Amino acid sequence: MQRPGKGKTPRRPGPKKASNIEKDPVGVYCRIRPLGAEDEECCIEMISSSTIQLHAPDGLKANRNGEYKETQYSFKKVFGIKTTQMELFEDVAKPLVEDLIHCKNGLLFTYGVTGSGKTFTMTGSPGEGGLLPRCLDMLFNSIGPFQAKRFVFKPDDKNGMEIQNQVDALLERQKRDSQQAVPKTPSSRQKADPEFADMITSEEACKSENVDEDCCYGIFVSYIEIYNNYIYDLLEDAPFDPIRPKPPQSKILREDQNHNMYVAGCTEVEVKSTEEAFEVFWKGQKKRRIANTQLNRESSRSHSVFTVKLAQAPLDADGDHILQDKNQVNVSQLCLVDLAGSERTSRTRAEGSRLREAGNINQSLMTLRTCMEVLRENQMCGTNKMVPYRDSKVTHLFKNYFDGEGKVRMIVCVNPKADDYEETMLVMRFAEMTQEVEVARPVDRPICGLAAGRRHRNQAFRDELSHRLGERGGPSNADDPVLAQLIESLPALPPCELVDPADDQTLPRLIEVLERRHRIRQMITEQFNKTASTLKSMLQQFDTQLNAKETFLHDQQSKLSEKDKVIMNQRTEIERLEKKSKTLEYKVDILQKTTDMYEQDKRSLQQELETREQRLQRELSERRRMEQRMQGVVTDARLKWEKECERRVNAKQLEMQNKLWVKDEKLKQLKAIVTESSGGGSCPSERPEKPERPSRERDRNIAPKRSASPSPHPTAPPVHPMHRRSHSAGGEKWVDHKPASNLDLDTVMQPIIPNAIKVSTPNEKALSKCHKYVLRHQELASDGEIETKLIKGNVFKTRGGGQAVQFTDIETLKQECPTAPSRKRRSGSAEGPLQIEDIENRAPVPSTSGYQKRRKP
Repeated sequence: MQRPGKGKTPRRPGPKKASNIEKDPVGVYCRIRPLGAEDEECCIEMISSSTIQLHAPDGLKANRNGEYKETQYSFKKVFGIKTTQMELFEDVAKPLVEDLIHCKNGLLFTYGVTGSGKTFTMTGSPGEGGLLPRCLDMLFNSIGPFQAKRFVFKPDDKNGMEIQNQVDALLERQKRDSQQAVPKTPSSRQKADPEFADMITSEEACKSENVDEDCCYGIFVSYIEIYNNYIYDLLEDAPFDPIRPKPPQSKILREDQNHNMYVAGCTEVEVKSTEEAFEVFWKGQKKRRIANTQLNRESSRSHSVFTVKLAQAPLDADGDHILQDKNQVNVSQLCLVDLAGSERTSRTRAEGSRLREAGNINQSLMTLRTCMEVLRENQMCGTNKMVPYRDSKVTHLFKNYFDGEGKVRMIVCVNPKADDYEETMLVMRFAEMTQEVEVARPVDRPICGLAAGRRHRNQAFRDELSHRLGERGGPSNADDPVLAQLIESLPALPPCELVDPADDQTLPRLIEVLERRHRIRQMITEQFNKTASTLKSMLQQFDTQLNAKETFLHDQQSKLSEKDKVIMNQRTEIERLEKKSKTLEYKVDILQKTTDMYEQDKRSLQQELETREQRLQRELSERRRMEQRMQGVVTDARLKWEKECERRVNAKQLEMQNKLWVKDEKLKQLKAIVTESSGGGSCPSERPEKPERPSRERDRNIAPKRSASPSPHPTAPPVHPMHRRSHSAGGEKWVDHKPASNLDLDTVMQPIIPNAIKVSTPNEKALSKCHKYVLRHQELASDGEIETKLIKGNVFKTRGGGQAVQFTDIETLKQECPTAPSRKRRSGSAEGPLQIEDIENRAPVPSTSGYQKRRKP
């Protein structure tokens, strides 16, 4: 279906999949119902037998220019308002019934807006039967003489059919008749329901001529509805409880062994006539959910599915009985679906349960549209998207038809009134898309390999046998014409009652009649004798022929024995070949198992390889992440150490600058001293001003001692190493801990501790012999000179038997350059031995930390 101009839906180009399976597009037909009133505005015009045109109503503007939008749609065929039900059936449903008889499935559903005539098209009315009754009537007219007896075919509750023998079928018929559970076939159409009586006239009866007479047929019908996306069986006989009525139980969908969907537990009724099928249909129709809405007085609130299932099985070689082989039974079905109409709640003004029903109807129809769109896209664009059949029960039930299990036909019913214009546009777009979906063409399924015409040959043989028996004097369908003529010529006896003694006419008349009857009796006897002699001669001839046939039969038996010998030889050869075939099959099985084993090993090795590759990939990715992380750590460490080095370099530079400044100050002081000494006229009491010390030097220096007697010449006396007595030089015994890393300055202010045990590493033996402990610690002062600290403490015993030291005092010994400006010159000689002393003591405290105490010399 195409829309010319702006209304045409663009196709997305794509490669089609190459396949040897022949496909046919979904057949889409359109039927226009008449308007309800003559003065009502119409928006649909039938242009040709396959094209219609939609006109926008007067109150609806189609574009910005104010022009009405006119769109054309093409169908396989368009049926106008004057189309009869018979014409619609001939073009749409009759081919599906023909395919049903030839073991092909079919799906026919009506689609459209509420009130567009879907139910009338499917069901019809009295005198105007719809598609459903006409399909049933054609089916029974075609296979009526070839139907099997009731209960010969029996559903197996798995979407298949079983065959029962004659005895089981008879027992089940008697059982059902006793229970009165089998619906009785009406003897005439007048006994059917009056609402569906006389739907089809005798002039409109159809019949298929291509029926296989060598098969027996059985017809089963089922009727379900899909309401609020739940499936209910309309033919189920549920016990009615007036006290506590139970709601109907929903059914579930299942998949049979051939991957076809079916309703599990659905009632399937075997019918033998059109009237009986109507009775079953009307029984379910009374249970179907309908409601009164603003758009339709009897609006269908559910999707109904009436399924006609045809089971056929071939006859045996004699043409008398059905083959008792389940594999030879072919089951085909025709689904007639009356979809509920799509509607807008704003127009129907639905509330409560009606609103919920409308939402579920629209949702299921939307799912049907979505499935069609995905099928169309997969076929036209070469994609392989999953079709969402399971989103709705309607699409899930009929998924096999769209996958190639039968023909699909759709009748789009439209109402030409202007109020349905927008809904009709959506219906047309869906029909346009559906017509582009292709379904695989079903193939013919042969029934049996036996020769055709078995039933006809069997009946002809019976007729010939009866005719020959009649010719030979046996029982025949017609009597001897001569004997029949003689019997008919017997005159009737006249009244022989004598009333008057003078009557002379009655007796002569009676005598004459009796004489005539006697002559006729003699003729009959002669004819009988002739017939008897003829029969005897025929018997003699028959005996002669029988003897000849016995001789011929004996010859044939001898030939048959020879043939039997040949057959035995052939059977022996066949057995040998079968044994050889079994041996080869066994070898093939062994090779197949070996191949499967190798394939399994190959798959396991491939899986292991893939697992190792994945593990390797993970390790590589983990290593790359670790490298990136370590690079980040290295970068951070490099930045950190660069900053630390820069900080240390800056601190060292500042320290060297301070040292350089101190040395410069010392040189300046030394220069001033030398200059003052060389001046001679200066007063010894005059001294240069003391320069300001750096901020880092916190300790107070002691002024240097000078010689008391001035010297006329500035000569420097020799410096002798002098030692001071340490404040620790008492009567106690000390442990003198002098680390090996300390430097021996060999200058003044070196402490001397008598009676001391000198150690480089303290030990328990030395501590146990002494009462005092002193640690010599050397470090650089802020001015770059070596500073010696004497850390003193008391040694005492612990409760555990060991030794402990409690530090009580710290002495600091510091030396400075004699030319430092911080020294005060004495009134003696300018040059002489300089003794620098800087002692800083801490007060004894009970722990290693305490307040610092400074002393002056």
